Amino acid sequence: MSLSRCSSAVVVALVVLSVAVGAVAAVETTSDGVPQESEVGSEVTATYTFTELYTEYESWTLSGETNLTSVTWTVTKYNQAGNQIAQQSYDGREFDAQIDIDSGSEETNRVTVEIQGVTPEVDTFQFDPAQTYTLSRFQLVRSGGTSQSLSSTSVHHFTTDSKDAREAIEAAQATIDETGGSSEAAATLDDAIEAYNGEEFGSAVTFANNAQQQAEQDQSTETRNRLILYAIGGLVVVGLLVGGVFYWRSQQDSYDKLG
Repeated sequence: MSLSRCSSAVVVALVVLSVAVGAVAAVETTSDGVPQESEVGSEVTATYTFTELYTEYESWTLSGETNLTSVTWTVTKYNQAGNQIAQQSYDGREFDAQIDIDSGSEETNRVTVEIQGVTPEVDTFQFDPAQTYTLSRFQLVRSGGTSQSLSSTSVHHFTTDSKDAREAIEAAQATIDETGGSSEAAATLDDAIEAYNGEEFGSAVTFANNAQQQAEQDQSTETRNRLILYAIGGLVVVGLLVGGVFYWRSQQDSYDKLG
């Protein structure tokens, strides 16, 4: 496996928010506070806002689920003037909230869902693509049980050791890319990635550092050889010039003797 197939933008763009198209695209979803990545055991808070609630259906259920642990969902409803008219909290990895145009004396115009929870453990470490967990997945559920996706957000999660290993591998790859590193350096980098995927993060760091050093040594050797070639080329040019001068002088001496 070669890291060249992996863009760092995968670590730095590991948050994916997808909004369904078609009929339910009318329910607009925006988000705030969604992290690009989070460390295992750290707390995460994000807020999602849903508008255009009744373009397709006047009564439906907003359903949410997550891979976070110790989760609390806070669902807040607002009227057209932007005033809060209802709020309810749910615990657990899933919740259902009724969205109904005829509920209560005021029509719900906008709904926000704040999710708070703890970043889960990593089931399987994978360098490319980086391992992720589902921060949130929302669905519109109609009476009868049919459902359609509204949005889904995935986030890269890591441990201190896995992050150190990933950073070492990325640094080695950058050096190899810059120097055009040898096959030996590339093979050592592959060993680092394999160690990462096997959760041997200390070995992954060692392999990655070795790959980086090999690439730097390759560059140093190439630079030295290039300088040597330049020096040899310069000597050849000087030699030709000197030889040319001697030949010119010898020709001049011959002309003088003939004269």
